[in-house]
Amino acid sequence: MFVKSLSVRNFRNHTYKDLEFSPGLNLISGVNASGKTNIVEAIYYLSLARSFRGVDDEDIIYRSSEYAEIDSLVVEGSLKRKIHIIITKKGRSVLVNGKKVSKLSDLTKCVNVLLFEPKDVLLFRGTPKERRNFLDINLSKQFPIYLEYISRYEKALRQRNELLKSGNYDQKLLDTTTELLVKYSGPIIKYRAMYVKDINDILIKITRALTGVKEKIEIHYRPFVSDDADFNKVALEAYNRALESDLKHKATSIGIHREDISVSLNGKDIGTFGSQGENRLVALALKISPYFMVKDEDKKPVIVLDDVMSELDEEHQARLIKFLKNFSQVFITGTELNIDGATHIQLNKA
Repeated sequence: MFVKSLSVRNFRNHTYKDLEFSPGLNLISGVNASGKTNIVEAIYYLSLARSFRGVDDEDIIYRSSEYAEIDSLVVEGSLKRKIHIIITKKGRSVLVNGKKVSKLSDLTKCVNVLLFEPKDVLLFRGTPKERRNFLDINLSKQFPIYLEYISRYEKALRQRNELLKSGNYDQKLLDTTTELLVKYSGPIIKYRAMYVKDINDILIKITRALTGVKEKIEIHYRPFVSDDADFNKVALEAYNRALESDLKHKATSIGIHREDISVSLNGKDIGTFGSQGENRLVALALKISPYFMVKDEDKKPVIVLDDVMSELDEEHQARLIKFLKNFSQVFITGTELNIDGATHIQLNKA
């Protein structure tokens, strides 16, 4: 899979920009405020119909404009998909080959983008939510049913929390929502455990390629209750034990929405004991690891690395570039970039 062309209108600082890309390495360079990150933000938007910067759609629209627009041609083997997105302050519209797309799972089948951005260096020191998002986003792309389970779980969770906040709840209704949480938690935990196991099988190979050193690296996932034959019974008992605390705090205190993953490097938690350089390289390895879990070569994800080179020394830059040359398509942003054989897009300050 690769993005062949991208046109943006009224998107961030770009009133209009029309770009052509190639398979392999694509370098997007320019001085600060030239809009490098805005271009890869538009590429990422093709995959999830949202920004990776955690902003509302209206913040994407250029100044006083009424809308922003993204047009792109994405190639997957012999398939060509024209994606047209209009973003307004009241919502967005996504068309693929002229047909409206309403489900996120349908869009992610068309474009799969893996992102590493500067703040990811704090992935293992940040909040559990950021690490859960990594799991949930990539699992949803690979298994659409997982997105369905997450959506149903979150709906039941909202209902349960509303009951807890009411102060005058119906016990039967509370029991029903709790049972729904347990029902959807089981398959979610199974998918998360499977995914972490699969990533562990390839993560050590990626980090060795990036560092040149064979180190023991492992992701640890601990579900809120053990995933075994008595899962439903054990999970219900856990919710019952937590009920008094839930009523006091008016929120559901346990469940898959509170889970976390951690990463150990040579037996030590990297978030606590790892250097910033180690955190950066392992976070980078983790963020691109889903690429190797897609077996169909035509469906391999597009990789976006925003300002990844600036904090790497020459040795690690060279190792990273050598590694990236094996990928279907990669976008790298930076102020000064020069890689032999890469497609180079130079942006001027708007």
